[in-house]
Amino acid sequence: MTVLTFAEASHLVSRTGLGAEWQAIKNLEGRTREEAVERILKAPVSPVKPAPAMTPWYKLEPMRLTDAETRKRAWMIAQGEGKRLKGWWIEQMLATRSPFLERMTLFWHNHFTSSLQKTLQPSLLHKQNLLLRRHALGNYADFLHAIAKDPAMLVYLDGYQNVKDQPNENFARELLELFTLGRGHYHETDVKAAAKAFTGWNVDNSNGSFVNRRDLHDGSRVTFMGKTGSFNGDDIIDMLLANPRTPERVCEKVWRSFVNNGTPDAGVIKSWGQSFRASGYDIKDLMRTVLNSQQFWDVRNRGTLIKSPVEILIGTVRMIPYPRESTTELLNLCRLLGQELFDPPNVKGWQGGEHWITTQTMLIRTAYLSKLSRGNLDQRVQTGLRLPDAPNERLVDWMLPVKPLRPLPDSPGDRRLVRSLLLDPAFQVT
Repeated sequence: MTVLTFAEASHLVSRTGLGAEWQAIKNLEGRTREEAVERILKAPVSPVKPAPAMTPWYKLEPMRLTDAETRKRAWMIAQGEGKRLKGWWIEQMLATRSPFLERMTLFWHNHFTSSLQKTLQPSLLHKQNLLLRRHALGNYADFLHAIAKDPAMLVYLDGYQNVKDQPNENFARELLELFTLGRGHYHETDVKAAAKAFTGWNVDNSNGSFVNRRDLHDGSRVTFMGKTGSFNGDDIIDMLLANPRTPERVCEKVWRSFVNNGTPDAGVIKSWGQSFRASGYDIKDLMRTVLNSQQFWDVRNRGTLIKSPVEILIGTVRMIPYPRESTTELLNLCRLLGQELFDPPNVKGWQGGEHWITTQTMLIRTAYLSKLSRGNLDQRVQTGLRLPDAPNERLVDWMLPVKPLRPLPDSPGDRRLVRSLLLDPAFQVT
């Protein structure tokens, strides 16, 4: 039975973690693929840092519904608390010892998007983040039912304004287009029928939690995906989960995030989708299938994913013991690089891939990496951590998924080599 080489272990850690951490790679080197994947999937979960102080819904929401001056004050409170919430997640990612869970939480944040700028409710976004964590490697069916009742999602997609006398189709449309079937697999009549079924799903003004307002529900009979009846939101979700297109849609997104940003192989997606649905929508089982797949390990799929801003900013200082920037500066860099946590650009989330790279963002990435690696590491780091004592070839395998695109330095020294590798274009991909 074949076991992982150092380069293969580095590939697995880089794709499933936050930075190719040396010790994590060494812990997997020499293990079988299946054994290594199980260690990733079953890693102990790090505790979540305490949340920053945030104004609860029932205090902040009324302020947005009064005079202009009070609305402005509510906006300022939301902006300030929102920055602290973003900093909370940055610090959680820097400190966590379960980077795969953190990465999956970020993956779902980009699938079930909600934003501070639309909701203006940091406390609800924090609760949603905790929900994403609970379900990140759980059951997608349970996850979908839970996110549909999540207060941040109800506000973000106007579900709390969806009532029988004035249906709002925003959530129903994104449920079909983004969370389940995808475009071309439903009709406008299905969107309208689903919107009626979700009427009455609301947010309790007294505590900011989900409430089902039956007096606001439209119980009239509708036809959805060929079935006619008096449906509620849970009925709609169950019908979507029974459709084989739903698991395939999720698998396509997993492919683009963990295998290759190009067009997924239709046959592979169909096979993964069938397996995912047969498992009862077990997310951990899906990731086991993906991470053990021939496609994941194919050398042609290495270096095919462009690192996100989070991977560049946080992953680099997790893998190499450079002094990190302040949390405030990391938040500013996230903004400049196009990945503000809790603020995806729209309901489709960050596009990722080649969209991460522009002339401006490449300059910022390079400047950040250059600043990190400037000077003598021994003098700048007081933690006692050092670069790995390894041959140059091993350091290259550690830091780059493909061969460097620029000549390596002629002068000796692992710090010069690491700096050169950090600034090589190949460091931008994984």
